[in-house]
Amino acid sequence: MLKVEGLTKHYNHHPVVDDLSFHCDAGEVLGFLGPNGAGKSTTMKMITGFVSPSGGTASICDHDIVTEGLAAKKRLGYLPEGAPCYAEMTTASFLSFIAEIRGLNSVKDSLRLDELIERLHLGPVLNQTVETLSKGFKRRVGLAQAILHDPDVLILDEPTDGLDPNQKHEVRELIRSMSAEKLIVISTHILEEVEAVCSRAIIIAQGKILADDSTEKLAQKSPYHNAVLINVVAGENLEQVQAALRKLDSVAKTEIDLEKSTITVFSNIESNDNMDAWRDITDLANTGAISIEGLELKSGRLEDYFRQITQGTLA
Repeated sequence: MLKVEGLTKHYNHHPVVDDLSFHCDAGEVLGFLGPNGAGKSTTMKMITGFVSPSGGTASICDHDIVTEGLAAKKRLGYLPEGAPCYAEMTTASFLSFIAEIRGLNSVKDSLRLDELIERLHLGPVLNQTVETLSKGFKRRVGLAQAILHDPDVLILDEPTDGLDPNQKHEVRELIRSMSAEKLIVISTHILEEVEAVCSRAIIIAQGKILADDSTEKLAQKSPYHNAVLINVVAGENLEQVQAALRKLDSVAKTEIDLEKSTITVFSNIESNDNMDAWRDITDLANTGAISIEGLELKSGRLEDYFRQITQGTLA
């Protein structure tokens, strides 16, 4: 449903997006990630036809965004960064205007608009001008216009920016409910959101792809994947516990958190069994050499891997 091939953008001979290529299909929710200045928003602007590429191409449902722009945009919904809307229009008049230019004029279309207004809780602000809305309401109005025509491909740039926790939950549930039959691409700085709703993630920096895999597999590449978190008994000397742990052959290194009274233990990379450190720590505790309250095997987080591979890139 989305094909990006060799997409490139230069500003004053500086490559902002550098030869990006990837394909996505219906049913995927793709998290498009990168540090500030990585080229995320520029890529989305090119994919949606808002900015012309310096090289390469992108197509929506087999329609080239440059040569078949109108056909491509009919299949596309786009929430840009900042959710820009016509400030002088009321919420109701703006959404009616979007429905009109999208060619939505049937009774079914009117019912869909009513459903979106209810689902995004826009009823209280229908008669307010957009310029008077809070950041959260502007974001929801922008989301409503993006999905009003039930597009096959949905491009969302920071969709929950400015929303409170309850509103974020509602938008995430909305994304999940639409994901089975659509391709949804989300650019966000909130990596917790990517882990919550995305099935796949692409990480870029300096305009190039650094990683492309399922969110689960990327999280497993985190240095904290299968690390053992030890909750040390209150009052115990953490340095002494750490010294005892470092004597174990299965332990490669340790990290102390004095505030939480925890020690994170990383298994020796030469160990064939990720549970070696767990068993050795348990045995050490059973002998009374260390006093601990519990162990937890960490699963790793996407954020850890993101920081690992993007450190030192443009921020």
